[in-house]
Amino acid sequence: MKVMKKLMKNRRFWGYGAAVAVTPYLLIKIAWTFGLLLPTEQMDDSSWRTANAVTMVLAAAGILLALTFSMKWGERVPAWLVALPVWVGTGLLIPMLLLAPVLGPAAMIRDQQAGAANVWVYEQIFVMISLVGVGICLPFALAGYAKARWPEAFADPIKNDLFPGCSQNLYVTLARLVAAGCILLGSIKLFWAFGGTIGILPAMLDNRDLWWRLLSLSTGVWAFAGAWGLLALITRRRSKRFFPPMAAAWVSSGMLFSYNLFNSLAATRPGAQSALENPLASVLTTELGSILGVTMGITLMMILHDRRQAMCRSTRK
Repeated sequence: MKVMKKLMKNRRFWGYGAAVAVTPYLLIKIAWTFGLLLPTEQMDDSSWRTANAVTMVLAAAGILLALTFSMKWGERVPAWLVALPVWVGTGLLIPMLLLAPVLGPAAMIRDQQAGAANVWVYEQIFVMISLVGVGICLPFALAGYAKARWPEAFADPIKNDLFPGCSQNLYVTLARLVAAGCILLGSIKLFWAFGGTIGILPAMLDNRDLWWRLLSLSTGVWAFAGAWGLLALITRRRSKRFFPPMAAAWVSSGMLFSYNLFNSLAATRPGAQSALENPLASVLTTELGSILGVTMGITLMMILHDRRQAMCRSTRK
């Protein structure tokens, strides 16, 4: 615990580290957006240019966000302006960080088999270095920033009395519904990841490569993590500390929303790989994941709001 507190105090170091780490990714995306160093002719298409332009802006926003976490003036930035990109960013980066050692090489092999140029391998190495660097540095910078600005997210124990109000019944009900949905989604994804074929198109069974299995596994695990986090927060029995279940629900909600949104957008690109799942299963799991992610995020915000009210109320007594 003392080590974590020391790490979080050095938020300026971690923030600068995240900004430096994302710079190669930003430079690559700038080059691709303007048609330079393209690994395949297909990426010269307008849809790819647009996608690269969007991720270029996201990378620039990531650098700005890292500097916001590092500086004292960052604590005066409107909360929504920080919370929204952090929610999406942590949902994208933390799961990817855990998968990067395996997913990165798997992606390179798959792209080479598809006929990508050799330079694509070196570009992807830079991309993976940036993503791993940001995935390591940004959470520590964020933790130090959030502890200074929103101490209620780190305060223990979990069983603090919540501020009474009409919202409590609402978010308890929402949390139970979302947890049930996450358990259902997680079960489906884990079933597919470990070789289940129900819901998979018969003609696409041989296309279930390591990339697809790992993403299915990651989605399933984080869905279960989100269910645990929410249930722990509303029952106050599954964890004595507040931060671990809160962090699990935060990352899970961002992951379920951002990954499913990304998959939906990627499926509309020209030349995109056909879905392995049958249309109904694909739509249900994708849309269900996005809805669960947003609802989980809203529920968590309601819990944090009531917790902050309770803390303010106790300090005034």
